[in-house]
Amino acid sequence: MKKVFFGLMALTFIGLLAGCSKLTQYSISEQEVNQALQKHNNYEKDIGVSGLANAHIVLSNLSSKIGRAEPNKVTLTGTAKVDISSLFGPQQAEMNLTLKTQPVFDQQQGAIFLKDLQIVDAQVQPEKMQSVLQALTPYLEQSLKSYFEQHPAYVLSADRSKAESLAKKFAKGLEVKPGELIIPFMD
Repeated sequence: MKKVFFGLMALTFIGLLAGCSKLTQYSISEQEVNQALQKHNNYEKDIGVSGLANAHIVLSNLSSKIGRAEPNKVTLTGTAKVDISSLFGPQQAEMNLTLKTQPVFDQQQGAIFLKDLQIVDAQVQPEKMQSVLQALTPYLEQSLKSYFEQHPAYVLSADRSKAESLAKKFAKGLEVKPGELIIPFMD
């Protein structure tokens, strides 16, 4: 009889612990991150090599894949519309970008920043513009890297939910799981 009682107690305790994960961490879904990234659509930047070529770039259609392509990384995809003015006259192109980045939680700001951004793929249309845009890609990468290191991809808000309010107060870092970012409340 005691074994059955202790067995039931153990099962109850395990059930309570499993249900308490919401009390020990906060989860941000890929969908929530994608909604927050919409604020960064229409990022505009003028880049170029003085006297040779200047490009006006507008980034749009940003979306994320969290921890899927590479563990502990976020993969972003987006479209960059590029208007180029050069010695050869004005030209337009579109780049479909794939970026890799490391999400980092800033405790003081209660925000997630995207650090160490890299452009891992850039498909250019029309293809004849590939070599021109390939020369501008390092400047675009540096510009996007700087932008996302200064502007958070997601900011915790005490107004959205009680759990998010707790995450903002008690966060102890950031974990990347496939499809979600986890903010633990304990070490």
